[in-house]
Amino acid sequence: MSALICGSMAYDTIMVFQDRFKHHILPDQVHILNVSFLVPELRREYGGCAGNIAYNLKLLGHDPLPMATVGKDFGPYAQWLACCGIRRDYIRTVEDSYTAQAYITTDMDDNQITAFHPGAMSFSHLNDVPTDAGIRLGIVAPDGKDGMLQHARQFADAHIPFIFDPGQGMPMFDGEELLKFVELANWVTLNDYEARLMQERTGLNPARLAERVDAVIVTRGAGGSLIYAAGACHEIPAARPNAVLDPTGCGDAYRAGLIYGLLEDLDWVTTGRIASLMGAIKVETAGTQNHSFSLEAFRERFRENFDYAF
Repeated sequence: MSALICGSMAYDTIMVFQDRFKHHILPDQVHILNVSFLVPELRREYGGCAGNIAYNLKLLGHDPLPMATVGKDFGPYAQWLACCGIRRDYIRTVEDSYTAQAYITTDMDDNQITAFHPGAMSFSHLNDVPTDAGIRLGIVAPDGKDGMLQHARQFADAHIPFIFDPGQGMPMFDGEELLKFVELANWVTLNDYEARLMQERTGLNPARLAERVDAVIVTRGAGGSLIYAAGACHEIPAARPNAVLDPTGCGDAYRAGLIYGLLEDLDWVTTGRIASLMGAIKVETAGTQNHSFSLEAFRERFRENFDYAF
């Protein structure tokens, strides 16, 4: 029994501009903007929320089931998943589309210009939550809008508990739609910005939101995280990273830690710390799926950070 990870699979093409955008974008000329940036550094990474969460959950020793729609160019990613031992039972190829892709150009001030092509992700509603696969819990992570709505309803109808993780997909939904997700979900996870946006659109702060679900988790980067559950608020400290190299994908690593704790029936204090350590390990490595560890080493590092074992 494992977790069904509903969300995007994507390629991230990351380019580094060895200068600063502000030296080339003239504020009084933005209405006729026409610029070109030479990017001698480029790398292509495997990404997308479903892929990232599944990768991290596999490192923790579970057998995740990502569910996503991908394009005709998915071959290299499929080979990578096979190398990682991640099953592809619920990954559907849309032959006339490309896999979702983000093109990110970063300058020397860490400013970013990103173009995102959703591609096959827009067809996520073609996938249905399986009811006969022994799935213990699920997550609805950023994906095509119709797919996110559909999968939340299907989880609830099948009585499979799930996490609602709106992430960067939140702007697609109005307050009424977000409240419907909350009504169907068992847990909600947000970063601090998303929590403010959720409150703006629904009128509910995290504590009040937690009255409608089993728990609300709010991540705060280096400030740790807050878990609102059963009328209490657990303040989870950030784990200590050995280096801070690339925060991309830290949220997905954290969510894998949450899923692990739920699958293992751990308390929120320990679950939050496992998730925190997952984020710290991820930030030490460039890319979202390039870090690795043994479960024994993870347990030892947990003890070093939090002075107890799980």
